Amino acid sequence: MAQTKKKRRRKHRGTQGGRIDRRPARGRARSRAEAQSRARNRSKKNPGPRTPGPASWSSAFKKGGVAAVLFAVLLTVFGQNPVVSIGVGLLMMGFYVPLAFLMDRFFYQRHLSKEAQKQAEREAQRAGGGG
Repeated sequence: MAQTKKKRRRKHRGTQGGRIDRRPARGRARSRAEAQSRARNRSKKNPGPRTPGPASWSSAFKKGGVAAVLFAVLLTVFGQNPVVSIGVGLLMMGFYVPLAFLMDRFFYQRHLSKEAQKQAEREAQRAGGGG
């Protein structure tokens, strides 16, 4: 009897994650260290830590405005009169804007002091290691 189904010529190799590579491996095999470094580089969408920018009143107004609007909406949802909740939201914005500016300034100053400390350590290491 003639065979109707053709047999698969190559083995489909599955990975532990469930992905199936249908193409054969090309080139030389990677070492474990190479594969790990390649995977690390592929997974990094945001390289390095975020550095805070200098404090500005515009960003403080944006942050304070968002917080005040959320506060006013929550008050309205929980049964407060909308006019009263808007007034309380404006009052809260008066607190949130300076607070946001001071927090931004604090984090930026802390970032600058840490950078200066790292720079001083590098300079001391360079001066001590050079002689």
